[in-house]
Amino acid sequence: MIKFTPILLAILYGLAMYHFSAWRTAKQLDARSTELADAKLKALMDRMAAALDLPRIRVHIYEINPVNGLAAPDGRIFITRGFYNKFRTGEVTDTEIASVIAHEMGHVALGHSRRRMIDFSGQNALRTALAMVLGRFIPGIGVWLAGMLTTLLAARLSRSDEYEADAYAAALLTKAGIGVAPQISLFEKLDKLTQQNGGAVPAWLMSHPKTQDRVAALKALEAKWTVTE
Repeated sequence: MIKFTPILLAILYGLAMYHFSAWRTAKQLDARSTELADAKLKALMDRMAAALDLPRIRVHIYEINPVNGLAAPDGRIFITRGFYNKFRTGEVTDTEIASVIAHEMGHVALGHSRRRMIDFSGQNALRTALAMVLGRFIPGIGVWLAGMLTTLLAARLSRSDEYEADAYAAALLTKAGIGVAPQISLFEKLDKLTQQNGGAVPAWLMSHPKTQDRVAALKALEAKWTVTE
């Protein structure tokens, strides 16, 4: 008979760890970020804000070198200093940066951070339950198998979030008169950067869908909207 106390404890532990992680992340972001102040990017952000009937869109620069964007658990939007530097040197365009900002806004608007809190605690409970059950039937590798299955589930949920945020960004960029082309061109650039690293995939891309699949999804959306018009 399976005991439920370890599962309950796993859920409580997952919730506690999420809140601690969110608190620690917020402190790190506060200590290493400043609000973005760039006239060219502000003009694009103002267009997106108008499309959403918002007074403004605030974006912060996170002072780290890797090229990335992120949506903090508290709803703030960040691009990294490394990403901004790519824009300053002309390797990334202003509209491509805008597409990243729109994507991260999608994560916030669609509640992915809140959903991930539930997923995080649920996955801990699932891992514990699977480990208990599989450990009885497959001694020795049951715990390892439970961890692998839970990791695969988490990756699938993360990829689903990325597709949803891509679609949100595409709709916002289209409404703002920017279009989906910057999203597609940025994906192609990121893919090339990955290949330049000897084929090593950046850690933050490992839980994301394949670039060609994301581009195909965006082109399908664009074609659908064009027909509708």
